[in-house]
Amino acid sequence: MKELLRTNDPTIIAYAKALLQGEGIDCFEMGVNMSVLEGSIGIFPRRLMVRQSDLFIARSVMSDNEIPLGS
Repeated sequence: MKELLRTNDPTIIAYAKALLQGEGIDCFEMGVNMSVLEGSIGIFPRRLMVRQSDLFIARSVMSDNEIPLGS
């Protein structure tokens, strides 16, 4: 799995996941359970992971929908 997106904004993660699923790209969200430790104040970013083989297409989907990848 490779990191596609890292953000503190849960709405961007939800939107990105919906776009990827619409394209048939499996993704996994990491850092969701950190909210228990941080008290749900959004300090720790969530990461969206995709398979290495889907990374190029997933980045294209993010770019086409103007979702900044940050790296």
